Order: sequence, then C-alpha cells, then structure tokens
Amino acid sequence: MTDTCRTEGVTMGVVTVDRELEAKHRALWALGNYGAIAAHIVAPLGPVLVEACGIGPGDRVLDIAAGTGNASIPAALAGAQVTASDLCPQLVDEGAHESAERGVDITWKEANAEALPFSDGEFDVVMSCIGVMFAPHHDQSARELLRVTRSGGRIGLISWTPEGFIGQLFATMKPFVPAPPPGVSPPPLWGNADHVRTLLGDGIEDFETQRRSLTVDMFADGAAFRDFFKANYGPTIAAYRAVGDDAERTAALDEAIALLGDRYLDSGAMQWEYLVVTAHKR
Repeated sequence: MTDTCRTEGVTMGVVTVDRELEAKHRALWALGNYGAIAAHIVAPLGPVLVEACGIGPGDRVLDIAAGTGNASIPAALAGAQVTASDLCPQLVDEGAHESAERGVDITWKEANAEALPFSDGEFDVVMSCIGVMFAPHHDQSARELLRVTRSGGRIGLISWTPEGFIGQLFATMKPFVPAPPPGVSPPPLWGNADHVRTLLGDGIEDFETQRRSLTVDMFADGAAFRDFFKANYGPTIAAYRAVGDDAERTAALDEAIALLGDRYLDSGAMQWEYLVVTAHKR
C-alpha cells in the first residue's frame, strides 16, 4: 500500500507500507514486557545518546521507535521539546505513563519509522536508541529519518552490533524462526558503521561512530538470562512460538541461548556491545 502522510495539511512524502508486515512487527513488540527490559537493563543507553547528540534546552527532538522512553525522557529532562514515536501502541501508552510519572512533558505518537507522520525538516535532532534498527526496510527508515531532520540538524543512533551479545542472540535464534520476507534486512546491521554510512549517504556530514559496551550484571548464568528474555523480550518470545510444540527444538533453543549467555558472562557480568552514531544533515 502506498501512503501519503499529512499533518496540518502538509504533504510529507509518498511511501509504500507493507501493512501485513507492519502488523506483525507491531504485535511482536507487544509480546512480553519490554518495559521491564527498558527499566532494568538498557536504561543507561538513553542518557548516553542524549549526551552524544548534545541535546539541550529548546531543541526540537524526535525519538524514533522510542519504546518506553529510555532516550526521550532524558532528552526532555535536558530541556528539549520532545516527540516520542513508536509503532507499538502498548509501548506508547507505557512511555506516556512513565514520562508523566517522571514529571516531563513529552508528545507521544504511534508511528511507523518507515512512514513518519511529520513534516520535512521538522526537528533539530532526530535520534533512535536501539529502535529504528528493528524497522524491517533499512533504506526506507533511513530516508524518513533524514527527511524529518532540518538542514544542519543532528542525527544520533545507538544500535546493537552484529558481533556483540544481542547481535549474537539474533544469530542464535535465526535457525529457529522463519526466513524474513524479501527486502527485509537483519536489525544488527545498523550496528555496522559502514552499513549506516551507506544508508545515510550524501545526506549527512560529520559522521562519527564509537563502539561502546553496556555492562549487564543481573543474571547469575546463561539460563537466567534465557528465562528472563523468554518471558519478556518480543523477538525471543516469537522464536519460541515459531518452534511451537516441538519439544526437541524447544530444548535445542533453550540450550543455545543459555550457552550464549554463559559464554558472555565474566565475573558475574556481561558486556553488550553497541555502536553510537552521530552526524549532521547537510
């Protein structure tokens, strides 16, 4: 389906949206309890991205695929005018509740990263913290990200690397899930600097990257990690649903994820590698 997105009568571009795939992704992130992961594990990433983007008072900021507000809330606390968007309405509701609890004013909006309902050049800063990487069509989401950033505006991204722990989790689950539709790219590719540079192309300048690690120390062993993600993380829940009632494959998936966790545990902690990208729009 081809959509023309409009806000206040302003045409913002014509994009093709696969509604069936969109619905599957919306349902995927409604599984489990992503808010628990956001609160207990990945919360430190938001302030890292806000600092990397140099966000401050008066900045008009868009957080794409914001989840429950890991980066949106720190941006608002820094004085920015923040719009937080996410495909999943449950996460939008949770984020709105969380930001209200924190006493910050954020505009929350359900939106597809591949067809953003915002005007060209509407924002001073456009960012995404382990969010836009999960939009299925990388080229399309990158075009939208650039479109809504003003000329000279800042772009900031945090994505899990292919070689890091979460990238390897997706590689571990891959044999147990159906192949993606044609044209869909693996999420951890956003954690590859060359891939992101190619996606953003001539639309940016001052492109900078840094590999960093998130220390995660809440799991005693790989099995504890597996059970937590099996209960709370949409993509992992979806992998188990794909296996279904096949006891042998379920046991194999159980073992594979636990072994991965054990391999990354060192002195009671894991290091989850991520890539920080910053740039300016030309």
